[in-house]
Amino acid sequence: MKQSVGIGVLFSQSGSYERLGQACREGVYGAIAAVNADPARRIRFEAVDCDPAGRIEHYAPLCAELLTGAKLRHVVGCITSWSRKEVIPVLEKHGGLLWYPAPYEGFEANDHVVYMNAAPNQHLVPLVAHVAARYGRDAFLVGSNYIWGWEMNRIARDLVADAGGEVRGERYLPLGDTDVGRLVAEIRATVPDFVLNNLIGPSSYAFYEAYAALGREDERFRPERRPIVSCNLTEAELASIAPFGEGHLSSLPFIHDGAPGPRSSFEAAAHAAVTVLADAIEAAGDDEPDAVRRALAAGPHETALGAIRIDARTQHAELPAKIGRIRGTRFELLEASPSCIGADPYLSHYDPAATFRPSLRLVR
Repeated sequence: MKQSVGIGVLFSQSGSYERLGQACREGVYGAIAAVNADPARRIRFEAVDCDPAGRIEHYAPLCAELLTGAKLRHVVGCITSWSRKEVIPVLEKHGGLLWYPAPYEGFEANDHVVYMNAAPNQHLVPLVAHVAARYGRDAFLVGSNYIWGWEMNRIARDLVADAGGEVRGERYLPLGDTDVGRLVAEIRATVPDFVLNNLIGPSSYAFYEAYAALGREDERFRPERRPIVSCNLTEAELASIAPFGEGHLSSLPFIHDGAPGPRSSFEAAAHAAVTVLADAIEAAGDDEPDAVRRALAAGPHETALGAIRIDARTQHAELPAKIGRIRGTRFELLEASPSCIGADPYLSHYDPAATFRPSLRLVR
């Protein structure tokens, strides 16, 4: 008989980031099915699903219900950093562990969170280095008006300065706002070399459509000359911006190659979270969070993200870094790190000189 272990699932199936929540749920349930069907596994998972419906005030009460009402110890969930930060006090109070599958802005390492997607040194640093070397060093920064947008653009300002570039403008939209005309007008007036997009959901979709219209009117803003670049755009949303996303770039730990299994990095990270949790429970002999944390470093873990390790000190995944160009509803792989990159959530090991090597100009 396999040991039955409950696992909470906490993703919104509606709201501004519903496609990402749905992708994560698919990853979770795909991995649960794989664990439960594996005759070599000594455990089987039983999911308890809660839907916050995109309402930030629902996350903490639902997390508490999973931990106290359903008596669970592990929750795979949350897309935004806002929602993650809402549930952390609940996890701390009740001793639970959150498995977080979204890329985030770093500057956090909580004992009650396992970070399964990329931190800034695994997504934003490689992305800015890639575009600065190929398109130019001056940026325009856009974002949704909440933690992800604020913090990603704060880090980007420093990276652009380290690259020798200039931030030509920085603008924010309320979550869900699709009035992007002013953003596009300012980008046209300032002519940056690239646009860093930290908008989410419908705001992002409207922005890609408006930028494509600008590119048809003014060829200086076509993607091969001045791309939109992102760290949170995955295959899960490409159909929502087709054909307007064509040629733009994204930085990801996972790019779908057409093989069976997860089809986006959010789905792959959620799938990997369940796989690593199963490995750790079996290694620990118990699903008690402290025992699971101690067992995390026993990897590598064979996951949908590849063979990865979890840093026992920060509880962040070691991940590959990849740059993809949108081609229809998929990505064309442009660049990949030769091996997995250890997470550096506080950018304490970031070296500007190594990241942005001085460019040489031909002088006549």
